[in-house]
Amino acid sequence: MSTISRDEVARVAALARIDLRPDEVARLAGELGVIVESVARVSEVATADVPATSHPLPLTNVFRDDVPEPALPIQDVLAGAPQQENGRFAVPQILGEE
Repeated sequence: MSTISRDEVARVAALARIDLRPDEVARLAGELGVIVESVARVSEVATADVPATSHPLPLTNVFRDDVPEPALPIQDVLAGAPQQENGRFAVPQILGEE
């Protein structure tokens, strides 16, 4: 028997402003009940001597070291810009300010 009733599904759907048909409420009640039962079964197995994990395999950071380097020359940076003005990118005005 499902631990989630049709009334609970309908109430939560109404709170979330989700319009569900009666057949959808019945289907979701069953599906949510299966999910709740599955979580309960996993909770039964998890004991204090089993460490929590976020991934089944150990992961390590593969990024390179962050080493500061000299900045690019302004001419190189602006070489691909569609428009430039006074050594800066020129972009369309969006706020209507002068």
